[in-house]
Amino acid sequence: MSRKKIDRKDVREELLPGASVQLMKELHLLTRDGDLNADARRKLKQINHLIGRLRPALDDVLARYPDPIIIDAGAGNGYLGFLIVELILKPAGRGLLYAVESRPDLVNRARERAQRLGLGARLKVVGAELEHSELPERAHLVVALHACDTATDDALVIALEKNADHVAVVPCCQAEVAEQLRLHPPEAPGMAALAQHAWHRRELGSHLTNVIRALVLESKGYKVTVTELVGLEHSLKNELILGKRVQRFDARAEQALSELLAATGVEPKLVRILKSSDASTAET
Repeated sequence: MSRKKIDRKDVREELLPGASVQLMKELHLLTRDGDLNADARRKLKQINHLIGRLRPALDDVLARYPDPIIIDAGAGNGYLGFLIVELILKPAGRGLLYAVESRPDLVNRARERAQRLGLGARLKVVGAELEHSELPERAHLVVALHACDTATDDALVIALEKNADHVAVVPCCQAEVAEQLRLHPPEAPGMAALAQHAWHRRELGSHLTNVIRALVLESKGYKVTVTELVGLEHSLKNELILGKRVQRFDARAEQALSELLAATGVEPKLVRILKSSDASTAET
């Protein structure tokens, strides 16, 4: 894979206005000498594009709430969360971002980095699995960049539980549904052939997972946009699902979701969790 350096002038052009070279070095998006290699440039393009797509949601929650809560679910190395804090929350002097990550080394590194860069007032690093994280009762924006497989489902559950006004996820490595298709091929007429070959199962499983995620959000009252984050030359995992809460529920989307689940026979983690939650609510 290419490690070719990018010209210093081009490096400056790649950084978003307000992004400090120090933070870029801390995130290893720039080298110690301030250079940008081709691999880091691809990663930076993804993050920059996502922040651009998040701007309307960020502007909205800052306009409507005195101290908005943002959750970065499955924060990983913290690229997205740290840039949101540095570029938007710190200049605004309001808001708090919770970066949720389960790997202790990444958690400790993020905490040290936040204190070292003076971002601790707007960034709280939570060391926990998404399913067991302690977070505020209300969130206004939930984001997840490349949360792998069912971790994206966990992020969407958090968004729904916290009644988030906005949600944005870039899914990655959707394997769960492909395995369900292998074990139980669709029984609807003509559908079994779609899951006959492993390659097709992976592609169908990935597509089906994200279609279900979009329908779940729509059924819960979100206006959903599904689009490409960046070109395929920068990332093969670049589907972006954006949701904005506009109503309490959508019966049409709920019906479409039920029909799709029945036709394919799959039941992703997101659907199972919501079904369990609905059952518990009905019992009480």
